Amino acid sequence: MARDLDTALLRSFVTAVRAGSISRAAAALGRTQPALSQQLRRLERAVGSPLLHRAPSGVSPTRAGEELLPYAERILALSAQALAETGRALTGHCGVGLLEDLAASRLSQALADLARLHPGATLEVLSLSSAAMREAYDTGRVQLVLDEVPDLPWPPRWTVRLPLVWAVGRGVAADADPLPVVLFSNTCAWRTSVLEAMEAMEGTGRRWRVAFESNSLAGVLAALRAGLGVAALLPANLEPAMACHDAAALPALPDVELGLARHPGTEGDALVDAVETALRRMI
Repeated sequence: MARDLDTALLRSFVTAVRAGSISRAAAALGRTQPALSQQLRRLERAVGSPLLHRAPSGVSPTRAGEELLPYAERILALSAQALAETGRALTGHCGVGLLEDLAASRLSQALADLARLHPGATLEVLSLSSAAMREAYDTGRVQLVLDEVPDLPWPPRWTVRLPLVWAVGRGVAADADPLPVVLFSNTCAWRTSVLEAMEAMEGTGRRWRVAFESNSLAGVLAALRAGLGVAALLPANLEPAMACHDAAALPALPDVELGLARHPGTEGDALVDAVETALRRMI
């Protein structure tokens, strides 16, 4: 008999991972903690593997949980889009400017799924420098920009804080001394945050060194796959093999504040409305 994944169970799982705590996830979903725990166990039985590491400090995904997470998020996004868009054909053009780290994540897949639901619409996803993105926004090529708040071309309609997480390269020990670090070479808030975390670690007597630098996410991921060091990434770009299971060996990382700017001339545009809604659901 074919097995199906219950979207309610998937929503419980995704919410628990995002919240990092079953109690916080239960509050967000309006359920009791025992009820949510029961749903999570039902999902684990359905997939045949434990999905969460449970500890007094909270929960984190297991290897199986990390593998399921992007599928669960996509299933939930498609379900929401299907309910919202069924029977309504969208047309026109919408340009979306995304931070490179977001363009390489599940957001691009969500936008591709939306475009497939509406063959009369054209979506254009761009990842550009701040100056080039501002020009694209000012000329009307881009209607929506999702980026770090300081780099937005217009005040944000909404913001969200996402954690940075450590990704550990193959064969790299999180407690290595000196610790090899892979950095984004372009000037950005993330690089500054990592350097500040490294400087704080130096205060404990532990050493570190820059092992590799790249101005692209592809380059940083390649360095991690080659086992050159550790790097700070958004959770959406963390590959299962790179998950850090010894977080105490690495310094704490701050959150990143992202925001969405929308061109003021697009209010009431149904396609831009749908794209903004999809972005907000997936971020």
